[in-house]
Amino acid sequence: MNRLLEVVATGPMTTVQDLGRPGRGDLGVGRSGAADRGALRLANRLVGNPEGAAALEVTFGGLCVRAHGNLLIALTGAACPATVTGPLGARWPIGHHSVERLPCGATLQLGPPARGVRTYLSVRGGLDVPPVLGSRATDVLAGLGPDLPAPGELLPVGPPPDAFPAVDLAPVPEPADGDLVLEILPGPRDDWFTPDALRVLCAEPYQVTTDSNRVGIRLRGPVLERAREGELPSEGMVPGAIQVPLSGQPTLFLADHPLTGGYPVIAVVRSDDVDRAAQARPGQRIRFRVASATTTPR
Repeated sequence: MNRLLEVVATGPMTTVQDLGRPGRGDLGVGRSGAADRGALRLANRLVGNPEGAAALEVTFGGLCVRAHGNLLIALTGAACPATVTGPLGARWPIGHHSVERLPCGATLQLGPPARGVRTYLSVRGGLDVPPVLGSRATDVLAGLGPDLPAPGELLPVGPPPDAFPAVDLAPVPEPADGDLVLEILPGPRDDWFTPDALRVLCAEPYQVTTDSNRVGIRLRGPVLERAREGELPSEGMVPGAIQVPLSGQPTLFLADHPLTGGYPVIAVVRSDDVDRAAQARPGQRIRFRVASATTTPR
């Protein structure tokens, strides 16, 4: 029997994601992939998959899926209410950051998370949708990769790997629900701003606006004043880049960011902290601080 994951409902937004398609920037193709890469890697490790196997990235819950065949699954990232309804109608809750069984014919329903934004659902064997340019990641900006899952769609599950899950639980901290502190490296275009702009960026919190998605987080807070007039030629962008348009209100780029941009980048968020930024909710406050030479990865 083929193992499949049937999509019953998608919630606000569900995409298929892996670790993306790196190394194709010269072709105009962005990396994309999971917005919270650490959560995806953990979900796959829990069920014994390679870290880059394709899984579902669920934004603000609402996903409902049905198992065709007996499946082993794991949920990571933003913790949300998760309920399994068996084929005979029995219901039971399941936890996060743990290996769980989804019997054939059972459905899994995810509610909205109390903290964070993005929840990851991995299936032992990975989602075996057709890859595009070597990846199963959906790039919502470029329109590249698998289509957004739709109700009634059957997602094929790949063959289980030889290695069996080594643990059944991985206790990790939940996403922050208060101010989120992100460490930055100044530049490369901080010289386009007044000498005081970097201090302003780090002095007061910025609020995550509702105009945020996998492409980037639009922030609202103190205006960052420019020291130069004119236009900056388009140049390469990276995840975590803090780009500042003429309004002086910064945008923090995430997984599906554009490859190039013409607004100056005052600073770049450390790679480890980009995952944490991907879990920031609208209305939550972000504080920036300059990374020190002694900073160790989290």
